[in-house]
Parts: sequence; C-alpha cells; structure tokens
Amino acid sequence: MDVSQYLEIFLDETKEHLQSLSDQLMILEQEPENMDVINEIFRAAHSMKGMAGTMGYKNMQNLTHDMENVFSEVRNGSIKVDGSMVDVLFQVLDALEEYTDNIQNTSDEGDNENEHLIKALNDILNGEKAEPAPAPAAAEATEAAETAAAETADASSEKAKFKTIPLGESEKTVLSEALAQGKKVYGMTVCVSENCILKAARAFLVFKALEEHGEIIVSAPSTQDIEDEKFENDFSLVFVSDSAMDAVQKAVLSVSEIEDCVIDNMQIEAPKAEGSVKEEKTEVVQAASNAPKADKMASSAPAKQDKKPVGKPVANRTVRVDIEKLDVLMNLVSELIIAKNSLVTSSNLDGGVNEHIEYLESVTTNLHESVMKVRMVPIESVVAKFPKMVRDLSKKLDKKMQLFMSGEETELDRTVVDEIGDPLMHLLRNSADHGLESAEVRKERGKPEVGSIFLDAYQDGNNVVIEVRDDGNGIDVDAVRRKAIDRGTITEEQAENMDDKDIINLLFLPSFSTAKQVTDVSGRGVGLDVVKSKIESLSGEVEVKSQLGVGSCWTIRLPLTLAIIQALMVVVGGEKYAISLGSIQTIEDVNPSDLKLVENREVINLRGSVIPIVRLSEHLDIASTKGPEDNLTVVIAKKGDKLAGLVVDELIGQQEIVIKSLSKYIKKSKLISGATILGDGEIALIVDANALI
Repeated sequence: MDVSQYLEIFLDETKEHLQSLSDQLMILEQEPENMDVINEIFRAAHSMKGMAGTMGYKNMQNLTHDMENVFSEVRNGSIKVDGSMVDVLFQVLDALEEYTDNIQNTSDEGDNENEHLIKALNDILNGEKAEPAPAPAAAEATEAAETAAAETADASSEKAKFKTIPLGESEKTVLSEALAQGKKVYGMTVCVSENCILKAARAFLVFKALEEHGEIIVSAPSTQDIEDEKFENDFSLVFVSDSAMDAVQKAVLSVSEIEDCVIDNMQIEAPKAEGSVKEEKTEVVQAASNAPKADKMASSAPAKQDKKPVGKPVANRTVRVDIEKLDVLMNLVSELIIAKNSLVTSSNLDGGVNEHIEYLESVTTNLHESVMKVRMVPIESVVAKFPKMVRDLSKKLDKKMQLFMSGEETELDRTVVDEIGDPLMHLLRNSADHGLESAEVRKERGKPEVGSIFLDAYQDGNNVVIEVRDDGNGIDVDAVRRKAIDRGTITEEQAENMDDKDIINLLFLPSFSTAKQVTDVSGRGVGLDVVKSKIESLSGEVEVKSQLGVGSCWTIRLPLTLAIIQALMVVVGGEKYAISLGSIQTIEDVNPSDLKLVENREVINLRGSVIPIVRLSEHLDIASTKGPEDNLTVVIAKKGDKLAGLVVDELIGQQEIVIKSLSKYIKKSKLISGATILGDGEIALIVDANALI
C-alpha cells in the first residue's frame, strides 16, 4: 500500500514535534533537571521514531531512536544533562529539520545518515555505561516494558472486559493451516490515543506496519468500519505471522498516537473450530488500570486521564483545511461582492430594491469576515523558531543575548504569515550580528553584558505591526552619510539637505546591502533591500528608528488581508482610482492661495503641520479636469510618521473593493498596487499611497 497519501499528515505532525522539541530544549538548557521537560522530549522523540519508521524514513528513524536512547537514560537518572549534551541535541534538531525539509521538497529524506551525530549520541551513552547497573538501550527497555505490560494485562485479563471476534469457516480453515505450517496466530487489541484526530489514518498505519510481519485474517470492527472511523478508541485483530510476539507488538507501538497493544498467542484446535475463537482482551485503557502501561505512556497516562474532559472537544473543533480550498472560497466571496456592486450600480434604487441591496450587503460583509477569520492564523507559527535561532547566533557570534517576544497570538492572513518569516529573520540576524555589541564593549558603556532583542507584535486598526528592537549600538548616521557620498549614491549637497531618517533609509538600497564595508561601519545593511521589497510586495511598509549607542527599532506594518479592502474611490482626469482607507487620515478642501513652495516643492500648512502636496494627475500622466483657480480636493495619506496630500479631481465615496493582482508584465509601476472591478464592469486601478509618499 502507498503511504504517500499520509505524507501531509506526517509533515504536519513532524513539524509540531520539532517545534515542541525546540521549545523544550530551550527550557532544558536552563532547567537540566526538569523531569516534565525530559519526559516531553522523550515522548516527542519516541513518536517521531515511530512515524518515520512507518513512513520508511530510516535515517530519521535511526537518529530519533538514538536520541530516545539518551533520554531513556536521562529519565532513569543514569545520565545528567549538561551544556555539551544540549549542544549535541540542538544539532540533532537541525538535522531532523533538514530531513523534514527534504521530505517536504522531494518526498525523500536524502542520504545524509548524520553518523557524527549518531556517534555523539552514543558517546553520551557510553560515557555513563561505567555505572554498576548499565541500562539497556531505550528501544530494548521500551520493548521489554511493553512486553511486560502485555503479559501483565494477560494475567489480569479476568478482571477486564473481553471482546470476541466471530470467525467464519474460511477463517478457521486459514488459521488451522497456518498453525499446521508452524506459523504463529496472535490475537491483539490495539488502543488509539483518546485525543487522536485521525483514528482511521492511525489504524491504516498499524495495518501497514503489521503487513510487513504477516497477514491480518480478521478484524473487529470490520476493515470498512475502521476505514470509515466507525470505532471508539480500540480495535481487535487476528494476525498470522512468522515473527516473534514482541516484534509484532513493537511494530504496532511504533505508530504515533497508539497508546497500547495487548497481544497473546492463539491456539485453533479442531474441537473449538465449531465455536468462536478464544475471547480476546478488549479495552486496553481498562486493562491498563490493572497493569503497568508500556514505557512510553508511564509518565503521561495520569495526565491524559485528567485532561480527558477538556482535551477531546478542543481536538474535535479543529479542522485542517488546504489553503487552496480557502482561496477558492475567497474568490467566490469576491465575485459576490462584485455582483453586489453591480446591483447597486444598475438598479433604479427604489425602496424594495434598496432593502434587498442592504440585505445583500450585510450578507456579503458577514461572509467576508467569516472567511477572513478562517484564513487568519497566529504569527506564532513563524516566530516560534526564533528563540532557537537567537540561541544559535549567541553561540556562533560568542555574544551573550536573549530574545523577548510578545504578541505571538496576533493573527494575520495565512498568505501574509507564510511570507514574513524571511524578513523577520533578516532583522533579527542584523540585531544579533551588527546591532548588539560584544560583552566587553557593553560593559564599558554601562550596559548589561547580556544584550536584549525584542520581537513585539500587535494589531493596530486594519494593520498588524511587528517591531524588532535591540539595545545595541544603533546606527552611526554620519558614517552612513560619508559612505553614501563616497559611493556616489548621493552628492554632498543632497547629504546636507537630508535628515537623519532619510540617511538611514539609504540602508534599504541594494547598493548598501551588498557592501560589507557599510555593514561594518554602520552596523546595518545585509539583506535590508530584501526585507523592504518583500514587505512592500505584501502591501506593507518598514521603517527604522535608531539612536547611536542606545539601540534600533525596526517597525513592519502589514495589512490584515490582501484580498478585500475598504477604499476611497476618486476621479483623476476622468478616470477612476481607488485609495485604501487604511492609508487615509483626512480629506481637505484647500484654496490654491494656501499652497506654498519649500525647496521648490508644493506644501500646505495644515493645523501646524507642513505637508508636501502630490498631484496625482502629474504622476499618472493625465490632464486634470480642474482649473488653476479651483479649490483643491486633497486626500491626506499617512505612511508611518510621514504625511502627504494627494490631489484628486473628485471624490466618489467609500466602497468595499476586491483587489485583483496585476499581470507580471505590468508590475514595473510601483505607483499602482493592483486593480478592481467596479459595479458597472469598469476597471479602476488601486493607487499605492505608500509608494507615492
């Protein structure tokens, strides 16, 4: 049978286990004797070993097996956790992530057996084997414990409930022939974890594992019912095999989320063939109350029982949905909104139609909000990997640093979340590598030896703001200015007229990010052009504030969604355009006499603020329909701390619009961020106020 259909489930669960391992190892480094953490790491390694083995990924299975061995000894108290062991474990985690990436990209784990890591793990084990009572390898210990559990369960089976599997004549004949050929016939009951979401998939993987050892003769419930998930938490099998009982049991327990497997030999004798097969153990959970659990469940069984009432409903309320299906749903919502706009435009707007339109508007808005909530995911999925990254950088750069995060629960559209990982990684690396000073310099400056990096996320209106801050050196603006002049990026005259913020923004130019010297001088640069282009491709913006010797703050502002927005519809030169309401502060009516010239640029003084004027007709290359003496309609737009007045000819009003992306052939103009279809079928381009400012 082909296990590739379960590849996505495998990847999802593996990533969850890897993230759990990363989080727990970070805690273990600080609290090396925390048994809860040690047990959690052991369980994660055990689960990954079983999953990888079932899917046929031997290298990953071997590595997690050795990791499990180490933690089996740590749990027994034979080995103490120290810094060098944690370093090796983080290397193992990196290797497991590499395997996972390979599997995601090619469905194959690759040929790297990571022998050096396996040797390092075995060295950790061997270093402790001088103890008087050497412990067996974890797999053997687990196997022995599981066999013991099965035997004890068998011994106490009279106290537990039983279940029978009726056999037809054909099954009896097959079993009798198997015994005559010297094969073994086993009866077994397999118990699936109560919190398991995909029980049928787990059962399939059990069947797959067993088929490598023999043949399943009959099951209760039937294979069809198991496939349709019509069973509680256990199912029973009659199995024919040449393998030993412990090998068969081990194969079943290697599957993730299988709590236990109670197994026993069966004898099919001619006189008994008239009746039903010997009764089997049933509910393993009950049997376990009279017998010790297998090793992997020993520490977690009580906790699972405590959490049972709470855990189960939570699992049932969670559904994994392919993002492409949500895209189709979103597209249908978009078409519905376009249809609503069309109805508004084409109707005569009598009372009855008005009511229908208002109702349709209410439905489409609610539907849009519901779909958006489904698409929203916490940014935790992106930022959770950063503590480990900062720890690795701390070791690599030989600097003491720590990362503080807040707002991980802040939600963003899934498509945006998938894209922001790289920009955030660039900014964190910059803070660690170039922002934070060495411990000696920090001590001289009266700062704590351990540098601090902060990653904060929060919602601000229809935007999500992510800030990356550090208490490092900050940006040397004078050094950047000199370097920009030397490179010919700006002239000396331009440099004199540029404020500090404009100089700092030069770091976002590709010419700066590729120049190592600038990085050394200014403490910033590498990858910042990538950060800027990626954020702007998501209709967001990035800005930086810095104080020399105190630190820097990089602020990313992103829209909650990229699909449907509230916009102000305007007319410029007889053509309709849309401007996102999220960018707009106010709308002003300005007399031409109020316009002033500063450095040969038009500005207005609005309530004490000097705001530059941008005539859209000039930038869009359209003749304005307004005369020189007419009052100006000015839309005041904001980007970060900057304001600008966009001059338009007319205002149409606010409208909910669907953003349609432009073809790759017409993406040259940064002024236009997309297009929308209006109710009358006309196309209106969407003006990117950020790019204009």
